[in-house]
Amino acid sequence: MQTLTVATGPYPVLSLMVLVPLIGALLLAVPALRGQARGLGLVIALVELGLGIWAAILFDPHAGTVYQLAETHQWIPAMGASWALGVTGLGLAMLLLAVFLVPIVLLASWGEIPADNQAGFAGLILSLEAFIIVIFTARDVLLFYLVFEAMLLPVYFLIGRYGGPDRRRAAIKFLLYSLAGGLVMLIGVVALAVYGPGGEGNYLIENLSQGLTSSTGVTRGIFVTFLIAFAVKAPMVPVHTWLPDTAEQATPGTSVLLIGVLDKIGTYGMIAIVLPLFPEASRWAAPVILPLAIVGIIYGGLAAIGQDHLYRLISYTSISHFGFMVLGIFIGNQIAAVGAMVYMVAHGLSIAGLYLITGFMARRTGTVRISELGGIARVMPLIAGTFLFSGLASIALPGLSGFVPEWMVLTGSFSAKPVYGLLALLGVIIAAVYMLLPYQRVFTGAPAPERVGSQDLDGRERVVVAPILVAMLVLGLAPASLTGILDGVGAQTAATMTGAGSQPAATAPVTEGSSK
Repeated sequence: MQTLTVATGPYPVLSLMVLVPLIGALLLAVPALRGQARGLGLVIALVELGLGIWAAILFDPHAGTVYQLAETHQWIPAMGASWALGVTGLGLAMLLLAVFLVPIVLLASWGEIPADNQAGFAGLILSLEAFIIVIFTARDVLLFYLVFEAMLLPVYFLIGRYGGPDRRRAAIKFLLYSLAGGLVMLIGVVALAVYGPGGEGNYLIENLSQGLTSSTGVTRGIFVTFLIAFAVKAPMVPVHTWLPDTAEQATPGTSVLLIGVLDKIGTYGMIAIVLPLFPEASRWAAPVILPLAIVGIIYGGLAAIGQDHLYRLISYTSISHFGFMVLGIFIGNQIAAVGAMVYMVAHGLSIAGLYLITGFMARRTGTVRISELGGIARVMPLIAGTFLFSGLASIALPGLSGFVPEWMVLTGSFSAKPVYGLLALLGVIIAAVYMLLPYQRVFTGAPAPERVGSQDLDGRERVVVAPILVAMLVLGLAPASLTGILDGVGAQTAATMTGAGSQPAATAPVTEGSSK
C-alpha cells in the first residue's frame, strides 16, 4: 500500500486558482461587460497563468510524492467529504499545462468565434478551467467525482454551440459516453463510503490508500468501476469511438483542451486514484490492460493512416499516443512510468500545435480534407513549417518534446516486459507514415490556382503558436525540468505495479495548520 503524506501550503493558492476563472466567467455574463469579452477573458486567463507560476515557485521538487500546497476543509461531514486540495509533481505538471494552454486557446478563438459570441465561449472556457484545476488537485474522491461530472456541461456546450455542422450529434455522443463512464464510477464512489475508513476524512485519498475493508473480490469490482470511467476518458480501445466524431466537429480550441488536457484526466486518474486505492487489483488487471494499450497504439496509428479528414486523423493519432501512456503506467517500470507522465504533457503541446495550425489553414482554404489540399507550403510557408514542427514533435523526433517520453516508455517496457516493448515499437514506425504521408499530400506540390496569394499566419496567429513551439523545443532539449518533479510519483507507480513496498503503513498526518 502506498503511504501518501500531506504538507499544508502557506497560501491558499489552489483555491484561488479555482476561484479566479469562476469569477471571470460570472463577469463575462454581465451584459455591460460582454463587449469587452475578448480582452477580459484573456486577462483573467493570464492572471490564472500567473497563479500557476506562483504555485510552481512554492512547490518543492524534492519532496517526492507528498501532496503539497494542501488545503483541507470540512465540506459535508456527514458523508466524510472534504474540500481537500493538494498537488504532487504530476498534478502540478498537468495544472501548468492547463493554465498555459487556456490563454492560447482564447487568443486563437478571436479568429474563429464571432465577436458577439465571445462572451459565451470565453465564459465556458474559464468555467472549464476552474473544473480542470479541481480535478488535478483534488485529494477527496467525492469532490473529484462531482467535478468529473460537472465539467461535462461546459464541454457539451462548447461542442454543441460552437462546433461544426454536425455538432449536436457529436456533443450528444460525447455526453452519453462520458455520462456512462461517470455513472459506472458512481457505483465505486458509493462503495467507498461503505468500505472506506469512515469518519470525516472517509474520501481522502491518503486515507483510502491505507486499504479498504472489503474482500479482494469486492475491491476488484470497485477498481473496475473507476478503470472503466478513466478508460472512456483516456480514450482506450474499445471505448474510444466518441473521440473522432467529437474532434471533427469541435472548434480547434475546444479540441486542444479536450484532447490535450481533459482526456489526460483518464491517465491522471489511473495514477493518482486507481493505483493508490487498488494496488492489488491493478496488478491483477494488468494482463488485460497492457494488451489493450498495445491495441490502442497500433490500431490508432493504422486508423490515422486511412483518414482523409485532418481533424479525425489527429484524433486517431491521439488514441495511439494514449496507448503509450497507459503502457507506461501499468508496465511496472519507473522509467516507463515517468515517461508516461512526461508524455501527457508533451502530447498536450503537440496536439495544441496540430489542431490550431490546422484550424488556421482551414479558415483560409475552407477545407481540412487531405484530398482537397496540396501545395500549401508554397503559399503559406509558416503554416506548413509550424504544422511540420508540431507533427515531428508528435512522432518523437529527437530534440523535440515527444522524443524523451516515448523513448522512456519503450526503454522501460523492453526492460520490464520485452514483448510489449517490441509490439509498441511498431507504433513508432506507423507514426512516421501517418504524419509524413499526409504532410506530403497537403503541403507539397503545386497549389490550386485559387489559393495562390493566400495569407500566411498573421501577427496574432504567430503569437498564438510561438509559445507552443518554444515549449516543445524546451521540453525536448531540457526534459529534466519536468522529469525531476515526476521521479517520486514514477517510483511509486512502478512499486505499486511490481508489488514492492506493498505492506500497510501508517498514514502521515496532515501537517499542523491545516483546517480540519
